[in-house]
Amino acid sequence: MGSSVRELAGATPATRDRYVDLLRVASLGAVVLGHWLMAAVTPDGVGNLLAVVPALQPLTWLLQVMPVFFFVGGFSHALSYRSLLRKRPEGSEDSVYSAFLRARLQRLLRPTMVFVLVWGAAALLVQLLGGGGGLTGVTLRMVTQPLWFIGIYLAMVAFTPPLLRLHERYGWGAFAGLAGAAVAVDVLRFAAGVPYVEFLNFAFVWLAVHQLGFLRAGGRIRLRRAALLAGGGLVTAAALVALGPYPLSMVGMPGEMVSNMAPPTLALLAHGLWLVGAVELLRAPAARLLERPRVWRTVVAANGVAMTAFLWHLTAMFGVYGALLALDVDLPEPASAAWWAQVPLRLALAAALTAALVAAFRTFERPAASAPVQGHGPLAALGATLCLLGVLGLSMVGFGGLLDGRTALLIAIPVSAPAAVAMTLGGWLLVERAGRRTP
Repeated sequence: MGSSVRELAGATPATRDRYVDLLRVASLGAVVLGHWLMAAVTPDGVGNLLAVVPALQPLTWLLQVMPVFFFVGGFSHALSYRSLLRKRPEGSEDSVYSAFLRARLQRLLRPTMVFVLVWGAAALLVQLLGGGGGLTGVTLRMVTQPLWFIGIYLAMVAFTPPLLRLHERYGWGAFAGLAGAAVAVDVLRFAAGVPYVEFLNFAFVWLAVHQLGFLRAGGRIRLRRAALLAGGGLVTAAALVALGPYPLSMVGMPGEMVSNMAPPTLALLAHGLWLVGAVELLRAPAARLLERPRVWRTVVAANGVAMTAFLWHLTAMFGVYGALLALDVDLPEPASAAWWAQVPLRLALAAALTAALVAAFRTFERPAASAPVQGHGPLAALGATLCLLGVLGLSMVGFGGLLDGRTALLIAIPVSAPAAVAMTLGGWLLVERAGRRTP
């Protein structure tokens, strides 16, 4: 492990944008830390620290960093797809698309499928044995929730080619069009009361942030524009929260009538703009720091296991709480002095258990070697669509009620856990086959 990381770090080309790798790791790390800190578990159930102490909700303006990850995704997708296009034989764009999908989704879907299958088998065994109550039941419901992010990311990958063409033609205008569509959706939602229209912002908000990644790849976010994004986004988000129907928290809160996250709102888009501007303003000093060999080796090592750690971090957190309850360790009232005093211990235990899970499953994050072959674009697109629907459905329904037909609404369609697993697995197999298929 150490020698391979050292070799990878040493072989880094001078042209590589190391800051993007740092942002990828840091954004996922911030999400993991945020989830660990927000969990307020007692013997009576699981709550949210931000609901217990609303004064802490402004922290979500720093810890809700998923926009940064999607921004980085746009940057990486643009470079990857353009590289494949330069290498393609004339007239083979269909095969380029399937190869692009397979290459971009492989490191995402292989560890995700292992996570889904392991947890599905464990949930089935627990429920066959008559378990599934208490903290176990909560874990079965909640452990899949972070999969929503993977579903959105799948959509971004799948739509990269047409959106990249849109960007190449209109530049900042393509971003403005998506942002304008997000504004229109919120006007129709809050002013006109149009039902279900808000779900369109799952596309418009996140794809607008993704477009910023395209602009970054083209060198079109300089210091002045970064400052405008940061300042304008922060002022706009603050104004929308102060004057509009938007809540203060940039993550979902229990029982709230409106969430900035599900579905995304204009306030979350403005929040994303200020975050993107802020991280771009820090690019130069961070790039100098990343020139240090030890720092860069740390980023390389973290990037190699980041998705595995993200997938299993809630498993580790609930495992720690389950062990504390089993050992009759007192779980203080959330936000009390004793609760805060226990935080370092819980974080250390969760980090240690996550590290153990990463050691067990990290091999699935390594991309499998594949020879350059012709592909099948429509088959790859169908596979990506099935994966998207499957992981989004699973993020909503969880593994609780696996045997009694429990469902959740995916927009307007009821989806059960077995159906979601089947769609995810089937879609992944189609993407794999499309990348290997010869005409």
